[in-house]
Amino acid sequence: MVRGKGKNTAVGYVRVSTDDQADSGLSLSHQETRIRAYCEAHGLELIAVVSDEGVSAGKPFADRRGGAEVLGMIAAGTVHHVVALKLDRVFRDAGNALAQSSAWDKAGIGLHLIDMGGQSINTRSAMGRMFFVMSAGFAEMERGLIRERTAAAMRVKRERGEVISRPTLGFDAVDGKLVRNDGEAALIARIYDMHKGGASYNAISKQLTQEGVRTKRGGSWHATTIRKLVLRAA
Repeated sequence: MVRGKGKNTAVGYVRVSTDDQADSGLSLSHQETRIRAYCEAHGLELIAVVSDEGVSAGKPFADRRGGAEVLGMIAAGTVHHVVALKLDRVFRDAGNALAQSSAWDKAGIGLHLIDMGGQSINTRSAMGRMFFVMSAGFAEMERGLIRERTAAAMRVKRERGEVISRPTLGFDAVDGKLVRNDGEAALIARIYDMHKGGASYNAISKQLTQEGVRTKRGGSWHATTIRKLVLRAA
């Protein structure tokens, strides 16, 4: 709830993608705890913590539900500081980070990143702004290097005819090659026939779970998984 419009008012922003949710170091609760502690230590009045759950960093900040809410609070003059745990919680790349932070800087909005290589950054100070620009550039360079190394490794694997990802249901990886798994192929055929017979995705997932049938990774069945298999088999 908004309590005031002083120059020290802040909004915290937390985000997790689907993969991040299993990482306790990036969980929503962990991010919020760090943000609250930071604001208390730096005299910021935290009036809200806005979250985006299951949202990729590739989605522009303004297009996220939580991101749009933060921008609305800034436009209304409700807050003057945005606090997040890490750079990649807010921005999709260095260019996006620099453009958005520059706009906020002109509007008198401070961006606080609690953990930038073990140090906190506040763009309201000249030194903080300089370190932010440098850190964003180095982060982008590192992502680029990782992409290049990954692409090179995948290219070599393809040239060797090796499996480059986990085999899907119906296949196994044997000596680096994909080999048909007849038992799993039969399961896919059964799922397809059940759906053609009128069973919903949800009903099929419940039936398999009740029978004790596990997914390839040993987990439980979900309607979305059944849908993918049916579409693949069609």
